[in-house]
Amino acid sequence: MERTDTPALLVLEDGRFFRGSSFGATGETFGEAVFSTGMTGYQETLTDPSYRRQIVVATAPQIGNTGWNDEDDESRRIWVAGYVVRDASRVRSNWRSNRSLDEELRAQGVVGICELDTRALTRHLRERGSMRAAISTTELDPDVLVQRVLEQPRMSGANLVADVTLTAPVVIPAQGTRTHKVAAIDLGIKEMTPELMARRGIEVHVLPATATLDDITALGVDGVFFSNGPGDPGTADEAVSLLTGVLDAGLPYFGICFGNQIFGRALGFGTYKLKYGHRGINQPVQDRRTGKVEITAQNHGFAVDAPLEHDTPTRWGAARVSHVCLNDDVVEGLELTDADGTVLGFSVQYHPEAAAGPHDSAYLFDRFIEVMDAHRTTGENA
Repeated sequence: MERTDTPALLVLEDGRFFRGSSFGATGETFGEAVFSTGMTGYQETLTDPSYRRQIVVATAPQIGNTGWNDEDDESRRIWVAGYVVRDASRVRSNWRSNRSLDEELRAQGVVGICELDTRALTRHLRERGSMRAAISTTELDPDVLVQRVLEQPRMSGANLVADVTLTAPVVIPAQGTRTHKVAAIDLGIKEMTPELMARRGIEVHVLPATATLDDITALGVDGVFFSNGPGDPGTADEAVSLLTGVLDAGLPYFGICFGNQIFGRALGFGTYKLKYGHRGINQPVQDRRTGKVEITAQNHGFAVDAPLEHDTPTRWGAARVSHVCLNDDVVEGLELTDADGTVLGFSVQYHPEAAAGPHDSAYLFDRFIEVMDAHRTTGENA
């Protein structure tokens, strides 16, 4: 990118501010300031719908050196409210790149800021927690801008699913022979998710968040999937009601991220906001059944409040915490089994479809197939 002399200002709701240079579009933007620890994969991060209404701080010191291409978008647009980087790379160097990150941010009207101390900013957010913020190239008085920040809504209580979901169903055909059919509820789905299912012979019917149980059962699906998504899961009563109906219908379930939180609520657990969340592609998670540790991609600011010490009875069977984060013991997965130990549904808080990686958890899509196959066998023997 060409260096700009246009000054920019980042202000946090507690009054701390950072001055830098304009990066991407000029103007003004508001959102929740969060940090992401990924050293690569910024294109996938920016196009992840889960980042709706968030100003993302990149902890990696240089961003933009691989440019932007037309293959790695995870959705139809950039969703972040703003982007904060230390050093915006002057050049792009990748054989697939056809424009710079700065050019793409400008084209999509995403306001950013560079040439500021992102390490100090990240430490501040770790100590004080994620908070409302603004980036501006038009208002450079921090006292004035912070008052406007304080007028913005908080992420707690935000229902953002309607902002990101599809308006009409989309079918992703199975690659090769079709072996299964799945209904995927779009709460903010990433394109790699149905892609990985399609590679495994699954025909994926991506449905809007407004889909009903009748819409799902009319398709004659083998299982139901709930995607990742933005906002406070405590507001997603419609999704909880739909999943309750799915479980009542005996359909196998798999959920990730927001889908894990919705699963938790359907099972009777609460959710709560984390101080600064988990965002990046280097989060260690342990499978409590096997003891295996996976390095995972994550993007969430809320978590499920479920007991680690014991199973919890539900009307469908026993619910348990299947995975935990080794950094802070946050619930990273749930599993529901019947009296015979058959898995009825499971979910994880992280992203097994992770693009640009890591890929430690891709096997979970195979596990979903195993759960659907076991359900199919049980049905035939009933």
